[in-house]
Amino acid sequence: MDGYLGEIKDAIIGGKHREIEDLVKAAIEDNEDLNKIINDAMIAAMDVVGRKFADNQIYVPEMLVSAITMKKGLDIIKPLLKGEVSESKGTIIMCTVKGDIHDIGKNIVIMMLQGAGFDVIDLGVDLTVEKVIQQVKKNKPDILGLSALLTTTMPEMKKLIEALKAEGLRDSIKVMVGGAPVDATFAEKIGADGYGKDAAEAVELARRFVSTK
Repeated sequence: MDGYLGEIKDAIIGGKHREIEDLVKAAIEDNEDLNKIINDAMIAAMDVVGRKFADNQIYVPEMLVSAITMKKGLDIIKPLLKGEVSESKGTIIMCTVKGDIHDIGKNIVIMMLQGAGFDVIDLGVDLTVEKVIQQVKKNKPDILGLSALLTTTMPEMKKLIEALKAEGLRDSIKVMVGGAPVDATFAEKIGADGYGKDAAEAVELARRFVSTK
């Protein structure tokens, strides 16, 4: 890939967060198509980062720097899209369940999902079942992502899935779960649609969910 698109892609893969803003601005001044910058440079770069992480070529710190680099570039482009419709891959609500205030892992997943072209609504931490249900009704997301870092808060995930059923919302949304104490067996047991052990897996899971809708 030549020109600014290649430079932007390489900067994100390399985590060159001090250079990304100038590169994106230069590409915009050169009348580069905004959606090409997003899809062919940024999303393509985060795909490479995800694969490297999955293959243990890089680790969480490097992935986080790449995600931050991507976000800094994306923040410049988004206000310029205005009437242009940047094709969203889908809408995802993300939150950490009630009783849990950990959010580092969740935030990395969010940046990776944004890098993959998803619109992400971050509800934050310590979310009650009622608040999450309210936001699901309001925003009608394709996917609900639930995070827990404490074993004591894991039951909240099951409560949320049961509440989605009770409200008649379960069939219209995919639920993915993650966090240090969570595994695939637990996800299946509580009726979640999938489990992502890390940010790269969460992105692949989200892609599979929207492709089957």
